[in-house]
Amino acid sequence: MTVTLADVAARAQVSPATVSRVLNGNYPVAASTRERVLRAVDELDYVLNGPASSLAAATSDLVGILVNDIADPFFGIMAGAAQSAIGEGASGRAGGEKLAVVCNTGGSPERELTYLTLLQRQRAAAVILTGGSLEDPEHMAAVAAKLSRLTDAGTRIVLCGRPPVAGDASVAALAFDNRAGARRLTEHLLTLGHRRIGYVAGPADRTTTRHRLEGHREALAGAGLPEGPVVHGSYDRGSGYDATLELLRREPSLTAVVAANDTVALGACAALRDRGLRIPDDVSVAGFDDLPFSVDAVPALTTVRLPLQEAGARAGRLAMGTEEAPPGGLATVPAELLVRNSTARPRG
Repeated sequence: MTVTLADVAARAQVSPATVSRVLNGNYPVAASTRERVLRAVDELDYVLNGPASSLAAATSDLVGILVNDIADPFFGIMAGAAQSAIGEGASGRAGGEKLAVVCNTGGSPERELTYLTLLQRQRAAAVILTGGSLEDPEHMAAVAAKLSRLTDAGTRIVLCGRPPVAGDASVAALAFDNRAGARRLTEHLLTLGHRRIGYVAGPADRTTTRHRLEGHREALAGAGLPEGPVVHGSYDRGSGYDATLELLRREPSLTAVVAANDTVALGACAALRDRGLRIPDDVSVAGFDDLPFSVDAVPALTTVRLPLQEAGARAGRLAMGTEEAPPGGLATVPAELLVRNSTARPRG
């Protein structure tokens, strides 16, 4: 049932006019009264209609695109492609133009929920969430509840590179096959003769990290090999550098390092060079994602290509309703192994 302004007034034991004054901020209200009203708003999860809509059931011209870090090419490529697809075929207001707004969460679960609430208040026409999700039951439940309220209000929800919401086929999900891609990558190294492989993983509480690490472990288990050292860190160059030094401390005889993504792989390469090791002569390095710089790295990175541009564009079309949703709401996006010059057979 939709919570009304009158419900908030009753909970706070004030008049509807007082609630309106607090929420609109256009009239002085006693601090204690203001606190009581805001507490009632939180307890009832009341959402104030944004100025974008004059009808209760209408949606606005706004589309929200949530990313962890817009400076990361992984997210920037998807967001840019989605924004372009959202604008396809539109010619101003009469042509159905939408305002695509990128919301940078910085990886904060609190910011993610805040942006979803703000987009709900603005009655966004669509919301696209990119990248892996936080594996915290409480946060996952909170996000699922927010998405349910958004869809109930007529907002289209698209997940891009993110696992589907359990039991909710109304939310379209384009899920990258991270597990299979990681398995093929490690199998490639095993085929070259590597047996001492270190792994630089992403944050332990992210779905992307877990799926890629599971694929790596599946490949090792399939070859009857024990798992090598694993170090978790952020998806950035500095983390790759520090984690690789830790891997070498734990296992000085490593012949290969698998990195959580291409950016992390660059940090791994720098750490190996600073230790006087040659790539791939002494240690092979592999990344993930096939970010634009991976082919120009020296040596060019062996990596797993995720079709970020294509997935982002498809997410934009799904958000606009110009492409039919996948059966059951879920489409698995394949990953492709790209063998380049940073991996080689170990010597001896």
